[in-house]
Amino acid sequence: MPVDEGSDQIFALQEQVEQLKEAMASHAVVDQAIGMVVALGRVTPDEGWQVLKEVSQHTNIKLRNVAELILIWGRSGTIPPEIRAQLEDALDRYGPTQIPDAPPER
Repeated sequence: MPVDEGSDQIFALQEQVEQLKEAMASHAVVDQAIGMVVALGRVTPDEGWQVLKEVSQHTNIKLRNVAELILIWGRSGTIPPEIRAQLEDALDRYGPTQIPDAPPER
């Protein structure tokens, strides 16, 4: 194998490893945000995923960025008004899910 070809292959593999690391980090951020939506909105994890997708689509902000803003909100208590409005609208459509064996809400 010529040296240039070996170097190209190493570069391509390093790039692929970086992309996989970024994908794993992004997945963790989205999962944490879904957890917050589930806990705060009393929705199922699948509904939490749908809520994030809808907020992303309605604000034209990438899903990972919406997830990051929700996590920042959890730490700081501040969230951009357009994200908050879309989050509230989406949660109104999906939640709250009735907690099993819980008395009905009054």
